[in-house]
Amino acid sequence: MTCTKISLGDLPELINKIMKYFQNDLSTLHSCILVNRLWCRVTIPLLWENPFSIKILENYHFIDIYLNNLNDDDKVKLIESGININLYSSNTLFNYPSFIKNINTLGISRSITMWAVTVRTKFNSSINLTQLIYKSLFKIFIDNEANLHTFEIEMFTDKDCENFNFIFELILQNSYFISNIKNFKLRTGRRIAKIGSFLSFLSSNCNSISKIHFQFKENNGIEKFLSRIINSQNNLKKILFQFNDFPLYHSLLSLKNSNCSNTLKTIIFYYIDFKRIFILKEVFEQLNVLESIHILYCYSLNSDFIQQIIDITKPFKLRSLFLSEIFQIELFQLLLQKSGNYLENIRFEPLICNGLKKQLLELIILYNVEINFFELWGFDNQNIFLVFNLIENIKQNLNYLCIDRQLNDDIELSSIVLLNLGQILPSKLEYLNLSLMINENDFEIFLKNSQNTFIKKLLIKNNMKVENFKILSYIENYIVKKKRVKYLAYKENFMKSDLIFLKDQVKNFKFYNVIVQNYDDLNINCYKYIKDMY
Repeated sequence: MTCTKISLGDLPELINKIMKYFQNDLSTLHSCILVNRLWCRVTIPLLWENPFSIKILENYHFIDIYLNNLNDDDKVKLIESGININLYSSNTLFNYPSFIKNINTLGISRSITMWAVTVRTKFNSSINLTQLIYKSLFKIFIDNEANLHTFEIEMFTDKDCENFNFIFELILQNSYFISNIKNFKLRTGRRIAKIGSFLSFLSSNCNSISKIHFQFKENNGIEKFLSRIINSQNNLKKILFQFNDFPLYHSLLSLKNSNCSNTLKTIIFYYIDFKRIFILKEVFEQLNVLESIHILYCYSLNSDFIQQIIDITKPFKLRSLFLSEIFQIELFQLLLQKSGNYLENIRFEPLICNGLKKQLLELIILYNVEINFFELWGFDNQNIFLVFNLIENIKQNLNYLCIDRQLNDDIELSSIVLLNLGQILPSKLEYLNLSLMINENDFEIFLKNSQNTFIKKLLIKNNMKVENFKILSYIENYIVKKKRVKYLAYKENFMKSDLIFLKDQVKNFKFYNVIVQNYDDLNINCYKYIKDMY
């Protein structure tokens, strides 16, 4: 057996690779800072890559540290706006602004607003403090030669637009700031005068983007600029179209006519209307390495759309289908015939009637679709037993399951779920979310029947309008003490209470290495799940 020697010169790179695994574990990273100088030097940049996304209540001290880099003129403006300038006179050990990699314009605005509340000592109405800090921060990042990895521009108010115009003027003079972007998002519901010019500048000065996210409510000639960006990229792997109310003719054609044909692996359509899109076959025939297509809550999935998909000679690798509108069962069957072997994620919204859900479930079972992620919102006596059959068929692949009665006070149907679900669950689930009218006795039976299943994230929402005294004790005895979960959330609608607020209970559960979280925080945003997973 041979052993590879590691030189001292390799240590920083190796430690950096190790630390990347703890990138979202702030407590671990903070501990690593204290080990020695080398670990500190490697860890600090990771902590400062994306500080505006970190939610720490009433702690925005990182903005104070950034402001150490203000020039004298801006410091004077801070004093005039009522900020204690002595806060920013000390030297820092690192050049923190140079470490920033991820910027979301909306996140920065919100953080500054919260920060301003905590530091202002007096009010000067002639100075817009938050706007002053916003502009100052971007100047600091650019002056310290920060090199962005992710740039997300979100504009929904006049203030957002004004801030964007200022950023654009800075970027025009400092193109290196955006020259190496890998992830780019642009979301706006407004007409922005300079947005076309910015997109044109971006397409000329950055060809490294691998992920793009576009959301526009109106066209106004903007789509031709989107096409320019797509055409200018050398390694575009993922693109997300969201809430675009105009036909994506030029944007889709650019996928065909650019380098994308040999790089693009993922396309996500989110709330897109396919009514006037007739080039799907033409485009998808040219995408040679496409691995996953996701259709989430889209409109006009009619015969014209399905026929285009059927006519594609290549496999149509539809991985996700979230349905929120009426869908002809014959068209769904044709889609399964074309893409059933690839389909992994299915979600049925309440707007789809139970009769149609029954037919959809029957076809999914018939075509042996191997589902990994399944959400059912609303059910009746007929389709719930089909769901049980489906779970039996796919238990080797199933990882994420959500069953929600959706505001229907039918205790009998909830009881059917609790009495039948436990014994058919797979031995391991990543995520289980049950929102039901929970009877105590039925719940105990469910826990007993499912005792051989380990669930990493278990969420239970009890919609009963009377208090259930035994539920928490059942959770403790059948789940917590047996260490059958890692993360747990429980919420009662009757008291509008969440387990996370029962401090003694949370502390007791932690003794068994079970982490209690707020129900809404642990609840999966299925759109975000698809976006992050693929």
